[in-house]
Amino acid sequence: MTTAVEMPEIAASSSDAEREILTQDAFEFLRALDRRFEAWRVHLLHERERRQEQFDRGVSPAFLPQTQSIRESRWNVAPIPPELLDRRVEIAGPTDKRTIVSALNSGACVFVADFEDANAPTWSNCIEGQRNLRDANRRTLRSCNGEIWRYDLGPRPAVIFVRPRGWHMVEKHFPDSGAPISASLFDFGLYFFHNFRILLNRGSAPYFYLPKLESHLEARLWNEVFLFAQEYAGIPRGTIRAAAAIETVPAAFEMDEILYELRDHSAGLNCGGWDYVFSFIKKFRNHPQYLVPQRSEITMEQPFLRFYVELLVHTCHKRGIHATGGLAAQIPIRCDLQENQSAMERVRAEKLREVRAGFDGTWVAHPALVPVARGIFDKCMKGPNQIALPAEKRPRITAQDLLEAPQGRITEAGLRRNIEVALAYIESWLGGDGWVPIDHLMEEAAMAEFCRAQLWQWIRYGARLDNGHAITWELFAGILEETLEDVTQSIRPDVYRQSRFDRAGEILKNFCTGDFQEHLTTSACAELA
Repeated sequence: MTTAVEMPEIAASSSDAEREILTQDAFEFLRALDRRFEAWRVHLLHERERRQEQFDRGVSPAFLPQTQSIRESRWNVAPIPPELLDRRVEIAGPTDKRTIVSALNSGACVFVADFEDANAPTWSNCIEGQRNLRDANRRTLRSCNGEIWRYDLGPRPAVIFVRPRGWHMVEKHFPDSGAPISASLFDFGLYFFHNFRILLNRGSAPYFYLPKLESHLEARLWNEVFLFAQEYAGIPRGTIRAAAAIETVPAAFEMDEILYELRDHSAGLNCGGWDYVFSFIKKFRNHPQYLVPQRSEITMEQPFLRFYVELLVHTCHKRGIHATGGLAAQIPIRCDLQENQSAMERVRAEKLREVRAGFDGTWVAHPALVPVARGIFDKCMKGPNQIALPAEKRPRITAQDLLEAPQGRITEAGLRRNIEVALAYIESWLGGDGWVPIDHLMEEAAMAEFCRAQLWQWIRYGARLDNGHAITWELFAGILEETLEDVTQSIRPDVYRQSRFDRAGEILKNFCTGDFQEHLTTSACAELA
């Protein structure tokens, strides 16, 4: 261990979780990570800005000529650990006790503990989440609510993957030398430090999902973090495994390269779904020809998504590792059995499409979806995965294929839906909830980002509704006011006075006008305790 140094003054009141998680030794590890990698992280964020300037000027993403040899040569990632061979159903969610216990007992193969899209990064959420995960790995976690119910971990809980926050975020409550530490390093560092020995003693290891990568150089940084952490802890190289979520357009052009950078630590690639569509809007925000239709029109049959899926599955299997599909966000509709049956049929249809596309597993948002998704994969995937199955001859996927603009309608209902979802999500997020049930769907930050980015795009370019009316600032602002008025009338006045809907409306307006803002979750983070 390093020589003891003075811990920073934490910008939050002391709690049991802080005393257990923010130990002197843990702080020294975080400080070592920060000293080693912060300048590199900042440099890569500047590279994102430089690349965005090129996109704004009309330069399109392309497969990198300097890494052609990596794409065309033969190599595989490290062999898959036995406990990760079967990942047919992965359940994602935040890190509160009840969610963790329910997810681990759900029958899913993997629980993705999400500090990124499913988390409003309040100090208590981040610290309590770390303690809950440590206790889950110790097999001591239980979820209680007085005398009503108590949930204990079952005998065969799911394997935990932790999804730290992306490289663009910082942990404002944890300054080091006056500047906040990278949220990625904070989340990774605390989980690794408190859990690697527990996991190794049980024959397991620390596993991660890496969000929001925009280049193989960002994957290289993660790989160096893993090497440093393993050396610091005195454990073998390759102990850590990490899957990368392909959630941005630039990353889609560097899938081979991302796997290559992580090859000793790779656990495959994941389809990012709505994050990917959000990135499509964000990267081409200066170009009206990339106007994206409403949510209901954006299916995986849209060419730019179909080719993205095909390339991801092919790339993973070529390198001997898993490709996992997108998130089914449906939650049970207990008040309407017929509508619930229809929702479950939509889940079955989507999971059938995924397994037929070659995916080795898929994500769900609710324990009730685990048997639904598992039933499809069990029926159609006889082995633990599809990695070794012979692939059909694949036509060469070009940059043009990945960049074909989606086609479809924009209706007034679709416009209203974006406003309602963004408003409701931001209001809950301001209250510390990043995993929000809205109209029987479990919405996360990716959907809020998509909705607000699309509203900005539609207003910016005066997109036309199917009735011929242009989407103007005045139309948007009028519908937003109507939506806020509906909220006012639907809840008690004393509750509304304490609510965050008015502030959420102000934030949404701010994100829908002026220059495009990169991330809701960074710009609005000052609002959180």
